[in-house]
This record gives sequence, structure tokens and C-alpha cells, in this order.
Amino acid sequence: MVQAARELLAVRSPLDAELMVSDMIGAWWGRRVRGGDVEQVLGEGLVDYAAKAGTPASLTLLICLAYLGTARQGAKAEGAALAMMESGVARPGWADRVGAVKPTGCYVSRDAYGDQDTVICTFAYRNAEGAGPAIGEPGADRHALVVVVDYNMSGMARDAWVSSQVDKLLEQARAEAAGNPMLLFEEIEPQQARALLESAMKATREPKTPPPVSESYSAYHAFARARLKALPPGRKRPAPLRIEAPYSRERRAMLAAEFLASDAAEHLSDPSAASRCADHIIGYGCEQDFSRPLRVSPTKCETFLLDWLPRKVMLSEAEQEAMPHVLSAWVRFAAHRTGLPEQGLKATLDAVWEATGKFPEAYRDPTSFGLDRPLLERLLPDGDLSALARRVFAFPYLQGVHNGIDLDKLDPADQADRRTLLEIDHGGLIDQEHLAWHEEIATRLWDGDPPQLWEAAQRLLDLGHDRHDVLHVLIEIAERIGGDPDELAAALDDIADIPDEI
Repeated sequence: MVQAARELLAVRSPLDAELMVSDMIGAWWGRRVRGGDVEQVLGEGLVDYAAKAGTPASLTLLICLAYLGTARQGAKAEGAALAMMESGVARPGWADRVGAVKPTGCYVSRDAYGDQDTVICTFAYRNAEGAGPAIGEPGADRHALVVVVDYNMSGMARDAWVSSQVDKLLEQARAEAAGNPMLLFEEIEPQQARALLESAMKATREPKTPPPVSESYSAYHAFARARLKALPPGRKRPAPLRIEAPYSRERRAMLAAEFLASDAAEHLSDPSAASRCADHIIGYGCEQDFSRPLRVSPTKCETFLLDWLPRKVMLSEAEQEAMPHVLSAWVRFAAHRTGLPEQGLKATLDAVWEATGKFPEAYRDPTSFGLDRPLLERLLPDGDLSALARRVFAFPYLQGVHNGIDLDKLDPADQADRRTLLEIDHGGLIDQEHLAWHEEIATRLWDGDPPQLWEAAQRLLDLGHDRHDVLHVLIEIAERIGGDPDELAAALDDIADIPDEI
């Protein structure tokens, strides 16, 4: 990378240099290294190495990293760059203007479904005296940062790029919105844009697995992160996203009652199943879609029916039969309430119809796993189908009789019964302190806290290790780390196999 930085000496503007370095450090964005944080191991390691190189190219790289890097990288890079400049290392004339920008306008293009926002933030470099954006002056390098925020993927930033054709970009966005009732284009306050994009980029960082972003996102991530700091801070709530107040239990119940009493739901033949299905639809909108149960779109409905429900919810046979029909009725009800254009309503209903044919295959009844419903209800009192595998792993003995104890009557969600089940799992011969650690791990697996615990267990099981050996590895790590949740999650992430000494 330090060798590649020689190309920075040939560029003519700070914008070109910033984009080159953002692309360079994007090579490790979203990746993991064993034994440490990737930004510390590679990012700070690059700063240290560039500082030792002591060349004009490495100085230019450090100047860009001081602006584009993380807070720790930036502080180290700035200190190293100052030391090199004091020692007389030469730098390009544009180097002093790296990051010296001001926003010139912020805009958002929204679709009527509420699926995504395309946020456009325009910037220009200050003039040579450092005053004002040098719009129209040579070297101003006016440019636009474009970020796509996807609300069907937890509001994450899914794509990003930079355009130097600012006027053409804005003109095209306005023209598309003017001729399409499903699009809205408007100017927003810079404070709103910053709040929206900071929230979106944070959501992109949070997944433990590589997030489903575009191929180019990593190349622009550092640039976008740095440009947001040029926008003024302000309101915390990202205003372009019409976030509603959180729904209380009473408000959810009232909304469900209004739906079931509406004309849209009058054809539903099983009121009891329809009511429970409506509760799931409302719950999904409240918990997975920023408290927007009334937002409907083709993508949201397909994701709910074919992805979220099969992973998360235990439905009865009646609910499985009713769900597609209830969802169609909900789409009509919600579209009327929100004013979704007719073409949007039709497209959403078409998507639900297509998904309905795939739903029986996508949703496997939990009883098809070989577990009877009473047992499933003990393992899933909260109906969280995604918890089934890890809870079966934690409590494998839940049926039959052992030493006169009827296991079918023990509740793994009850603390006293939980300890009895763990004692039976160990044949009754176990040190009480060690049993307490088994109970700690079993409780964490039951709750899915942290998620990395079950992920680590699955990796070890896939390697062919015995269940009890896997549990002992998890216990050893939890006992060694203590109560720090971040350190525990990091240690679990690093597990690749069982050490020989375990």
C-alpha cells in the first residue's frame, strides 16, 4: 500500500487523492482478523509503516489517512505527518486542502413504498484562502456523495458512490420524480442528512457477518464517513424517514381491532387465526421496520412471508393456512390508511400472490422436525422459532422418565427445572460450581445472548466435536473473560477449533 501511494504524487486534486485512499483502505472494510480488530491491526499498522517509510508518497498517504481514517488512525497519522513535514519531507500543493470542504446542498429521493432513500449530499472545496466553498472556481472540485439507505435491511447503507457531475445528477433526480407518482425528490436540511446517514452507516457496521452491500460500498465507506463530519450536527431523529412513536401493547391491539373490523378483512373466515396473524404482521412492522406496521411494499411483504416468518415464528396449522390471505387483506387496509398510489397497491398485491405459492415450501411446520407440539411449546414459549436449535442443544433431555422424574413435566424456562434437567444431563454426578457454569451457558443459549455463543458452538459441532466438549470450551471462555460482553463476543468470534488442552 505504501508503494501504491506513489500514485498519489501524480494526482492533481485532493478529491482524487481522497477517493484513491478511501478505495485503498476499503480493502479490509468489513473483514476480520484473528487476535484483534481489523482497523487496529491493518489500519494502524499501515500508519506506523508509512511513518517509518519517511517518503513524500508515504507523507501524502498519512495526510489522507488523518482525514479518512478512524479516530485512532487519524490521530496517529496526523502526528506522524506533522513530524515528517517538520523534518522537511515534501508534499503536493493540494495536500493542505484534503478534507477542506463545505456542504452546498442535501437532497433525498424516496420511493412511495418507503423501501429506500437515496441521499445526495453535495460539497465543494474551500478556496485557496480557506474562505467559503469555491463554487465555480478552478480546483473547487464540486462533487456529490450518494448513499442508498435500505429500510428492508434494517435501515442500513447498502450502496455509495461519488459523482462530479453534480448538476446533471440533481437534474436527472428531479426529472424522474416529476414523471413518477411513486417517487418524491426534495431538498433537506444538512442536519437531517447527517442524522439519517450516520444511523444508516451504523446499521451497516452492526451485522457480525459481512453485510449485503454493493461491491463498491467498501471503496467509498471511509470517504462517506469522513464527509458526514462536514455536515452540521443536529436533530438525532433522521427526519426523511417517517419514524412513528413506538407502539404500545394497547396501540397494537387497537390497530389489530381496526383491521379486523374493516372492509378489507370481512372475507377472512377464521377470525381467531386472522387475529393472531394480524398480531404477527403488526409486530414485524413495529420491531423490524422502525415502528411502521402500516408500511407495505412488494419487497417488505415477500421478506415477511418467505424469510422472516419461516425463521422466527411458530405458526399453528390454521395460522399457516390463513397468513397469506390475512397479509393480502392487510395490504389493502394499510394502503388505504397511508394513501399508497393505486399502482403501488396493485404491485404489492401481485407480490403477495406470487409469494403465496412459495409459502408452504418456505415455511416448514416445526412438527416436521420430529418434535411434537407440546414439546415445541415448552421449548418455544415465546414462539421464537429461530431459538429452537440452540435450545435443543442446551437441553437435549426433555422427554421420558429418569430416576422417577417425569421429564415431560419439567419446564426448561423455569430456573429450578432447568437445574434439574442439567443434573440429569450429567447423570447427577457433577460439581455444583461446574453445574452453575453449565447453567450460565444454558441460560445464555436459551436467550441467545450473545449471538456469538451459538455461532461458535455451531462451528465446533460442524468440525465433529462432542457436545459436552463444545460446552466445556464455551464455559472456559466465559469463565476466563468474565462479565465484559464485548470481550466475550470477540473471544467467541475467534474460536476456530477446540484447543488440545480442553
